[in-house]
Formats: sequence, structure tokens, C-alpha cells
Amino acid sequence: MKPFGSVMFMALVFMNWANGYEDLNMTELLYSYRDAEYGISGRPLMVGLTLIYGAAAKGAVCLDGSLPGYHFHQGYGSGANSWLIQLEGGGWCDTIRNCVYRKKTRRGSSTYMEQQIPFTGILSNKAAENPDFFNWNRVKIRYCDGASFSGDSQNQAAQLYFRGQRIWSAAMEELMSKGMRYANQALLSGCSAGGVASILHCDEFRNLFSGYTRVKCLSDGGMFLDAMDVSGRRTLRRMFRGVVSLQGVQKNLPGSCTNHLNPTLCFFPQHLIGAVETPLFLVNAAYDTWQVLDSLAPPSADPRGYWSQCRKNHAYCTAPQINFLQDFRYQMLRALTSFSRSSKNGLFINSCFSHCQTERQDTWFAPQSPHIGNKGIAQSVGNWYFNRGGVKAIDCPYPCDNSCHNLVFR
Repeated sequence: MKPFGSVMFMALVFMNWANGYEDLNMTELLYSYRDAEYGISGRPLMVGLTLIYGAAAKGAVCLDGSLPGYHFHQGYGSGANSWLIQLEGGGWCDTIRNCVYRKKTRRGSSTYMEQQIPFTGILSNKAAENPDFFNWNRVKIRYCDGASFSGDSQNQAAQLYFRGQRIWSAAMEELMSKGMRYANQALLSGCSAGGVASILHCDEFRNLFSGYTRVKCLSDGGMFLDAMDVSGRRTLRRMFRGVVSLQGVQKNLPGSCTNHLNPTLCFFPQHLIGAVETPLFLVNAAYDTWQVLDSLAPPSADPRGYWSQCRKNHAYCTAPQINFLQDFRYQMLRALTSFSRSSKNGLFINSCFSHCQTERQDTWFAPQSPHIGNKGIAQSVGNWYFNRGGVKAIDCPYPCDNSCHNLVFR
């Protein structure tokens, strides 16, 4: 049993409201250069945006019709022929209204994307911050479709292009031409909605390479559950139904799922992970903050505000509310039972109130980063990827873990 306590981080997050859904993504945390807080030695590497100029001819465009893009930092030395691809997250859009709003942001248009972004955590170029992948070719593919890189449709009246699947294909074609086809090692990763995408595209990614290439996948904060909210309804299922229907996702979902389940259910990772043939590692907080905020206790399910404080800061949760969250953790572990039995797969499920822990330096690899037993997230992922040992790390229930970097919202 770990001693009680936790490391708290105030998350200064701008949350965009649209029909009751918050477009919350941990990559939108205001970046701080305070070394002690983020475990960063000096300023991070800033990497420029590259647009995929051949994408338009393939219809592979963002919601507003602009070109998709990515950030690429070349590998060297022992990592010259190793590739790490990270799919950006950032929520979904499930209605015309939401998608019209989104196309005027960096989540729907490259026109609004930052020209440079920091490469931290699993993307860092410093061995002291990213011991296993620092010298790999590291790529962050920007997310501008609103359906986890899986839609293929459009709405001419609203001038919306739902082309996530084509963006995925165009990005892979571009990177293969830049040398990824020679990879001897490759890892597809993603956070949040990008974590869903890394599961959806995992076997496709594997099929890009020869049988001699070591290929694995990592989903961080992507284990979204089809769980009941505090009102007894299924808020996230309703949202995913809109995403799948509006954006033409069904045709790109695995037939192994859609041949016996409704397409909406096949957008939930719990119904996908069992059929993924490629080795897959899941990093997830048992009390995922995105799911607490937007799936379990959104304002639409809590009109009287009973959860208003608890949803932002677990320290204000009552005993019944903690029990509700403990049940959510139990549902997550139960959904992972069969997946965890496979020797090829890996797990790091810590009992924290967090989301997307591989992108942030303080949670990926730092002196005070979260750990289960004596292993942190970076060590666990590295041990699994390089076959240094099996990793099936599942934390004890809250409040036992004092290594958490719990997120608190104003």
C-alpha cells in the first residue's frame, strides 16, 4: 500500500463549450518553462510545422479544406532508422454546429495551427528526458478532422470536409517517402482522441512495414469507456453516435467489431483492443479527468451542480462521489481483463486524476514522475517495447498513490 498523498498541478485550461461538450485536451495546458514543475532541463526543442502539399489532390484536407500538417524532428545515431509517430488529440465534433465552430480553430484548420510546438515527454530530444526514444525520428501529426483520423464524408452546405482517414493515409505516404519505409523499429502513439486513433490504425500501421520491422502501438488516455453518467444516461455514447454518423466513420471501423456490434459501440476502444493483432500498450489514469469532466459528470447530466466542485478537484468529492468514481475504475479494469492476458500487450493504469501522461515531461520521465512500484511510465513503455520484460502495471485504488500529478481545474 502506497502512502496517501499526491502532487497537485493547477491546470490552466481554456475549455471551449459547444452543446455541453468541452473540447478539452491536455496538450492545451499552458506551457510553463518552470524547470522544477515540469522536470525540464532548459527550454524544450521547438519543431516547425510542415504542410502536406500533395494531400489536397487526394481529398485529404482539414475540416475547412486547408492542408493537414505535421512536425518532424530527424533521428540520428542508433535511432536514425527508428520512427515514433504521435497522433495529436483534441476531442471530437459530433454536430454540424460543433464542426463549424471547430473548423475556425487549430483543431479544424491548419490556418490556425501553431508554426512551432515544443517536443516534450515522449517526443523530447534529450536522453535525460526520454531515454529510449530521444534520438529516433519523431513526428507529431496534427489533428484537424474531429473524428480520430477515421472519417470520410463531407457536408457541402456547411463547407465541412470529414476526411480524417484520408489525412491518415496521406501522412503515412508522406512519411514513408521521407525514409520511414526503411525503419527497423516503429512506434505509433497517440493521446486522447489520438489515443483512440492509434488503436484504430494500429494494424494498418503494422502493414506498412516488412515483417522484419519491430512495430508496436501505444495509446495514452485513449481508453474511453461506454459508461453511464451521473444521471444514468450515456453521454459519451450519444456523442460518439453523432461523430460516427456525421463523419462517415462506419466504413473505416474494423469489420471484426461491426459484424456483431453497432458502429457507435465500435468507436469505443473497449470493443476494439481485443482484435488488434499488433502489440499494444495502454497508458491510462483510472480516474481519467477528461472522462470525469465530459463523460461521467458533464453539466448536462448534473443540472443542479452537485458534481460541480468534485469534477474539477477530487479533493472536494464526497464519499458517494468517490464510490461512483471507484466503480468507474472497476469498469475500466474489467474491460481490460482479456486484453491484459496477452503476453504481447502492456498496461500502465495508475490511480490518478490525469489525462495524457506521455506528452508532459513531468509525468513521462522526471525525478518526481508517477510510478507504479519502482517503474515510471517511460521505463514501463520502454521495457515493453524493447522486450526487456512484460509490463502489466495496475495501481491500487485511490487514494493510495502519492506519486500522482493530479490535475485540478479552476
